[in-house]
Amino acid sequence: MTQSQAVADQAIAHFKNGYNCAQSVLLALYLHMDMNTENSLIPKIAAGFGGGIGRCGSVCGALTGTIMAAGIKYAPNEPGIEKRAQTYANAKALYKQFETDQGSVFCRDLIKYDLSNPEEAAKFRQYKIQEKVCQRLIKVAVENFLALDKQP
Repeated sequence: MTQSQAVADQAIAHFKNGYNCAQSVLLALYLHMDMNTENSLIPKIAAGFGGGIGRCGSVCGALTGTIMAAGIKYAPNEPGIEKRAQTYANAKALYKQFETDQGSVFCRDLIKYDLSNPEEAAKFRQYKIQEKVCQRLIKVAVENFLALDKQP
């Protein structure tokens, strides 16, 4: 098993244990980055991003989890746009790669259900879309993040 597969499997395990997609990705990547500190904000900070930001169907939570992880890994703790240039470049690369691979970055387009509608949310659960679609998107998002460091 490759390192990328192991981290993706860890993210999927978090998802199966009840974390949302954004939390699962952020937590697995944070642990993978071995930040040498426990942080009570992770995965808590990502809780509102599931279901495309509060189940609104906007940007996929798996993708937003990678963007948060990119901030942790690449962004400085000081002001200045020039200091954030690498983080912006990585966030854009993650966004564009996900969009190219999946055809959209929007949760509602990817899962084909409106999670803000109770009837559609029930169908989403009934048809096990989390297992069929969301777990695959989590894997893709983690793999895209881990590929950042391999880019020239």
